[in-house]
Amino acid sequence: MRPSLPAAIAVVLATVLAACAAPIGGTTSPVDGVWRTDGYGWIISVRNGQAETFDTTSVSCLPNRTLTQLEGPAPDGTVQFGNQDGAVETLRRTPDDQGALRLLGTAADIDLVPVPELPEACTRPVPNDPVTNFDVFWATFAENYNSTVRKNIDWNAVRAQYRPMVNANTTPDELYRILVSMIRPLGDAHASIDADDRSFAAKRQGTRDEHDVSRRDAIDAVDDHLHEDLRVTDIQTFANNRIAYADLPGGRGYLRITSFEKYDRDDNVFPANSAVLTRTLNTIFTQARINAWRGLIIDIRFNTGGDDELGLQVASRLTNTAYTAYTKDARNNPTDPNSHGRLRTVTVTPYDGPRYLGPVRLLTSDLTVSAGETFTEAMLGRTPAPSRVGTATQGVFADDMERKLPNGWTFTLGNEDYFAPDGTDYEEVGIPPTTQTPVFTPDELAQHKDSALDAPWPELGSFH
Repeated sequence: MRPSLPAAIAVVLATVLAACAAPIGGTTSPVDGVWRTDGYGWIISVRNGQAETFDTTSVSCLPNRTLTQLEGPAPDGTVQFGNQDGAVETLRRTPDDQGALRLLGTAADIDLVPVPELPEACTRPVPNDPVTNFDVFWATFAENYNSTVRKNIDWNAVRAQYRPMVNANTTPDELYRILVSMIRPLGDAHASIDADDRSFAAKRQGTRDEHDVSRRDAIDAVDDHLHEDLRVTDIQTFANNRIAYADLPGGRGYLRITSFEKYDRDDNVFPANSAVLTRTLNTIFTQARINAWRGLIIDIRFNTGGDDELGLQVASRLTNTAYTAYTKDARNNPTDPNSHGRLRTVTVTPYDGPRYLGPVRLLTSDLTVSAGETFTEAMLGRTPAPSRVGTATQGVFADDMERKLPNGWTFTLGNEDYFAPDGTDYEEVGIPPTTQTPVFTPDELAQHKDSALDAPWPELGSFH
């Protein structure tokens, strides 16, 4: 999943949106009209209190989703759109008569350009046949994928290899296998396809994903180690069991975050998740506990991602001064993979409440993915910088760009690049640790060993 608001203001806004969202369809707003995103391949038509998004390529225009205006424009003209669960996105007209789209939970705005009318291709149905489905899939990657050059991929050669295999008689099973064969070599966890009851996501060569390591087994092994070896008596869980906290020996805190999404049992919209996270962090980051901490361990070794903004909320509790989390830009030319839109700077802003400023240690692994990685990146600019223990993260930072095929299948890809405060782009390679240790290996899981958690912390001494 952005100009960033201070964390406290963002939380208040999110809570208000969740509580007050009431569709007011059939109205007019300052953002009425047709808009094209700079990059991303979206057309958004706003009229009669509805915002309809279309996925476009050079060969197709497919409706993606329709959201309803939730309330009147804010004083700055920002209009919120969402569904029965709450707000999903905002649109506003900028002073230059352009526009800005914010997908709630993401970390930066997307530029909008007005267009005179809905493109003609968006007014007619797209054929649902195997060849057209193949062409839409291939064209979406050709026109948006962020790593064609980085991975030295000839996507035209991929088309030449697989397009002859598809014809009017190609079965869904055959088409699925062909599409998977196209993206498997990308080694990119954001290159995925969900086809009815089947799904596939690639991964970086030599790394694991959640199908290789059981989340339950990993967490149970960590908790066994905490209880049996470190004599921890109380592990608190929050946010639909996706956040855990324990006081460790030696004046250390242990905060585990296994995702930046699905914190609320009823829905997965950002305002609800943000409100849950705020309550959780308020419970953990009490002034008394912060005063007692000699160090804080943040365990994101098994973090499957989610909303970047939630990671920024956590980072806001760990600084007294604003600093650059990262910068990001998106590919914006369908025929030039080296062309990108405006570079956006994302900032960590201190939370208006208790904050911890002492030593932090991050535990990471190849199972640290997407928003888990952008959180790691957002911590690199902190003072003092955290130590990082474990293994390198997976190496996929971009917001998932989810698209649909005419047959209803969905697929994702990344079209953005994120840059650390020093300008490094960790896409594909992941953020390396400062101290390398095994993470969730068969031996460690079987013996509830935890080399990363137990790694020496020179300024604090050992647990034992």
